[in-house]
Amino acid sequence: MTPAVRLLKKQNIPYEIHEYQHDKANHDFGKEAAEKLGLDQNLVFKTLLACDATDKNKLVVAIVPVAGLLDLKALAKAAKIKKMVMAEPMHAERVTGYIVGGISPIAQKKRLPTFLDSSAAGLETLYISGGKRGLDLALSCEGLMKATGAALADIREEKGRS
Repeated sequence: MTPAVRLLKKQNIPYEIHEYQHDKANHDFGKEAAEKLGLDQNLVFKTLLACDATDKNKLVVAIVPVAGLLDLKALAKAAKIKKMVMAEPMHAERVTGYIVGGISPIAQKKRLPTFLDSSAAGLETLYISGGKRGLDLALSCEGLMKATGAALADIREEKGRS
């Protein structure tokens, strides 16, 4: 039982657990989850941490579909930060309490400002990391927002778009 699952239970937020065998050689964690669970990559969301370019301790959580990329400029605008960069993986692990590839946006050690890509709005079911590699949780957009305090924002950059 991960902290994410415990929090969803405690808050009575409906969810389903979906497990798969993680391939240790695969480092494209979100895409692997979508493939192994047989899901559209627009329904599987990855959790990314970014920080203020001038203050690495000012972290923000971004949740975007694995079919897209995070638009750091759009995230900075949503978070009202001048410029953002991706957080170092070790720093992300320390702050969230989860390992890279298994970072859940739910029940992190420290509650951080969280932004969910607006493509999730109205989705009956979306999938996010459950707090370890090989474990995804299915829940509604509203459930995810309630559990994380996330705000909706246009933070997705389409892959292949320049």
